Amino acid sequence: MSETSKIGRRSLLKGSLAAAAVLPLGGVLASCAGSGSDSGSSSQGGTKSSDNPFGMADKSSVDAVIFNGGYGYDYVTFAADIAQKKQAGSTFKVSPSTQIAQQLQPRFVGGNPPDLIDNSGANQIGFNTILDQLATLDDVFEANNYEGTKIADTLYPGAKNPGTFDGKFVAMNYVLTLYGIWYSDSLFKENGWEPPKTYDGLLDLGAKAKAKGKYLFVWGKEAATYYHTMAVDGAIKEGGDEVRLALENLKENCWSMPQFQGIFKALETMVKNGYFVPGGAGTQFTAAQAKWSNDQQAILYPSGSWIENEMKKATKAGFNMKGVPEPTLTESPKLPYESLRSAAGEPFIVPSKGKNVAGGKELLRAMLSKDAATNFAKTRLAPTIVKGLVPADGFGSTALQSQTAMLDAAGTNVFDYQVFGLYGMNTDQLVVWNSFLSGQLDAAGLTKGLQQITDKVRNDSSVKKIPVTK
Repeated sequence: MSETSKIGRRSLLKGSLAAAAVLPLGGVLASCAGSGSDSGSSSQGGTKSSDNPFGMADKSSVDAVIFNGGYGYDYVTFAADIAQKKQAGSTFKVSPSTQIAQQLQPRFVGGNPPDLIDNSGANQIGFNTILDQLATLDDVFEANNYEGTKIADTLYPGAKNPGTFDGKFVAMNYVLTLYGIWYSDSLFKENGWEPPKTYDGLLDLGAKAKAKGKYLFVWGKEAATYYHTMAVDGAIKEGGDEVRLALENLKENCWSMPQFQGIFKALETMVKNGYFVPGGAGTQFTAAQAKWSNDQQAILYPSGSWIENEMKKATKAGFNMKGVPEPTLTESPKLPYESLRSAAGEPFIVPSKGKNVAGGKELLRAMLSKDAATNFAKTRLAPTIVKGLVPADGFGSTALQSQTAMLDAAGTNVFDYQVFGLYGMNTDQLVVWNSFLSGQLDAAGLTKGLQQITDKVRNDSSVKKIPVTK
């Protein structure tokens, strides 16, 4: 998941999530990091034209590896079919992966990376390690789409921001993602419950759920860090820029800040009180999520807005999934409760040493066509960065309708951060969070573990740092 520093003024077209504009409120990345290559042509040497803006060679092959997570990967296959018709005689191979770093880092080292990669998921490649091996993508946005319109004119403002490092645009984040707490509106109405706005409210609801024979939360081993995200977002809402910048800049003792400690201790109480479905560290994450969406053993789940699509085959009929903002520690946070973490996600990259750089970019162009972007929004129930394609009824999705409401209520109070994806911390953080949610670590142990991961990055002189100033 690609992340940027801070997002501001957001203009919503009435009734449409797709009108959210992603604009930086500063988000200045003062960087000493390596930047992307300006390579923009295929090593196979095609001729550039209006129908072939990147010079993709005739009858060439394109190799794409796509993270097979909450959105699946066949939406890229859909776009590849469109591209294959446009570039007759060429072959677009789209392969799924859930182990991006493990499978593809050796290919970067070997000089034979794929032509297009969706660098996402728990095993994302840390961007800081490959920035100087990525082609810049400005020419993709400057090209015309398959409908004959300049791509940049069809996108939300600021669509480049999450994938721009040191002034170089090297990752196209395709999906507009927001983070929240998800629940069954029908179950809550049946029990007279309201989604809590604070951690005290979460504790109260946990007790009510337990009295009904239900758990508050559930987790799976690959998604334990969804609670990390919930905690970080809540702490940033509680403490504002001071907390966000401390994380972004790898500050010493940042995890000991009172905003984190209050949340960690509340979560520790939830674990001790038995508010989490036990055994999550040994449960595959979609199986764990089904205990919420289908079995309703748990009543809340923190996630990004991909959750409805990810669980649509394992969601109880009449569930009426909805989302609300993540809770704050107190009733008087620096940022209002309605504040959201939201940004474009699913970062697509084109390695500069791929055999068909032009082909990788051509597949991106196909993904940004009206047909492909509409297909994604309709089948994944989430908008892309192509504007104006989600109708007011959210294609009949209560979750998508709630995203519109959440963004509308947030207004300009929208933020994001980059640190964990940039430095590839998620894999190590998973270990710590699985231990904590299993009751093997207390809040102090969680704090120590997270700080050690941060300190390891900060103190490693071989890791290029990108300081965040705003």
